[in-house]
Amino acid sequence: MSHQAAPDLWVDATSPLRALGRISTFAGRIAIRTVRPPWHGHLVLESLWTTTIRCVVPVIAVCAPFGMVMSLQGLEIFRIFGAQRLLSSLVSVAILRELAPVMASVLVAAQGGSSCTAELATMRIKEELDATEVMAVDSIQYHVVPRFLALTLACPLLYVAGAAAGIAGGFATAVWVKGETAGVYLSELWTLTGPADVWGGVAKTLIFGAIIGLVACYHGFHARGGAAGVGRAVNDTVVHSVVAFIIANYFLTSAFFGGQTL
Repeated sequence: MSHQAAPDLWVDATSPLRALGRISTFAGRIAIRTVRPPWHGHLVLESLWTTTIRCVVPVIAVCAPFGMVMSLQGLEIFRIFGAQRLLSSLVSVAILRELAPVMASVLVAAQGGSSCTAELATMRIKEELDATEVMAVDSIQYHVVPRFLALTLACPLLYVAGAAAGIAGGFATAVWVKGETAGVYLSELWTLTGPADVWGGVAKTLIFGAIIGLVACYHGFHARGGAAGVGRAVNDTVVHSVVAFIIANYFLTSAFFGGQTL
């Protein structure tokens, strides 16, 4: 092995650790600026409104059919055992705990996160972020923190919309398509679920939103290489954020619901 190859191997082996260190440092800079003034509340609300409006229709359009399919397939299985009344409990557990949080966050990453990255990356390529610093304005405080908070808060809001759409889709299939009794479906809806499942889903999506916001802002803020660099940053945001929060989902589900028995 040549003397040049050994350093190259060391660089390749430590690259993930160095990347983790950089994004952790960036997260610390965001956290410090989140809790200290000035707070640009109007920018947070503007970004939150834009992200929510962009994502709410896709979230509903995805979660409702998932609830319908879950109801359709679950009913066939429950009929074998004569336990059709448990269908709504299955739908509510699956949607509130897993389906709505994950699907809402995936669509926020694909729509809101990619948009945030593209905006910041474009400002970086056009040197607008540098110009902000020259004017003695903290670019992270002014440009990054509002977008980070907006993505963090958008996920729980869209989770509620997605959960409602999924449960409504399951109801529509079970009652209107398959002829099940509406009263039985609604009365059994909360048999295996409760407020803790709703709050657990909200907590999960807050964490997922923070992950999406951090990854999106990091890739956008550090974009390089012109228009091609903007495209790479957007692609990396979607891939990295989705992989990160789906891995985190396992540990959060274990922490929130792992000790519960149905």
